[in-house]
Amino acid sequence: MTAIRNYLSLIKFSHTIFAMPFAMIGFFLAATGATGYFGFLTQDYKSAILKFILVILCMVFARSAAMAFNRYLDRHFDAKNPRTAIREIPAGIISADKALLFTIFNSLLFVATCYFINALCFYLSPVALLVVLGYSFTKRFTALCHLVLGLGLSLAPIGAYLAVTGQFDWLPILFSFAVIFWVSGFDIIYALQDEDFDRSQQLHSIPAALGRAKALFVSRLLHLLSATSVIIAGIYGEFGWLYWAGVAVFTGMLIYQQSIVSKDDLSRVNIAFMTANGIASVVFSILVITDLFLR
Repeated sequence: MTAIRNYLSLIKFSHTIFAMPFAMIGFFLAATGATGYFGFLTQDYKSAILKFILVILCMVFARSAAMAFNRYLDRHFDAKNPRTAIREIPAGIISADKALLFTIFNSLLFVATCYFINALCFYLSPVALLVVLGYSFTKRFTALCHLVLGLGLSLAPIGAYLAVTGQFDWLPILFSFAVIFWVSGFDIIYALQDEDFDRSQQLHSIPAALGRAKALFVSRLLHLLSATSVIIAGIYGEFGWLYWAGVAVFTGMLIYQQSIVSKDDLSRVNIAFMTANGIASVVFSILVITDLFLR
């Protein structure tokens, strides 16, 4: 049990709360169908349940691989940073070799799970891995690393939709844009804590490149784009009042997290990062999915 807890801590399993709700939106968006009937769910409920489980497993395996690889690749930087020196690899709780094996194991499980979903998901699985694993390198050469992280998590609604339908559609893509801008925005807020350290190690980030004030402006602009994306998705998808209640909560949480962090006060970054974003994603997804079933 201790080993399990250590690996769950290594991959920050609690942070699954960010992307998983949007994967559920993508899944049920496809499963309920454009007309609002249960279609796929009622015609073959056993297949629906199996595919639902496979989608969740894909999310868990891909994210576990990405986080473990990030910790493996950043282990030397983490050891130098007082904020991250207590992480499992620099603290000696999990060896670097075991973290790498954990990454490979989860990557293989992800590809194998995609194989059992459908051919398209299987063929696209290496591309998805390239994005989510490739993010870990980006801080070494571009301040746009936050957007790459957002891109990785934005694959959740599209991937879940493809798992059910086997084809692309504009609506899940709009939700993916919302995720890109949302995640990028809050990752910039989180990166404010390491502004000086990143500069000292020649690592790239928006705060290190622009400073706190300008970085917060970029974060707010990205969150504005995220809110705009869910509004456009609501209009395009002709959603009902529950969806718009979800938009109000989601947008409210974006405004809240921006309001409690300033260039002179980073004391509430963790509240902005975990609490506000957790509420935003979970409540929004519940209201969206409920709206889909009631249409």
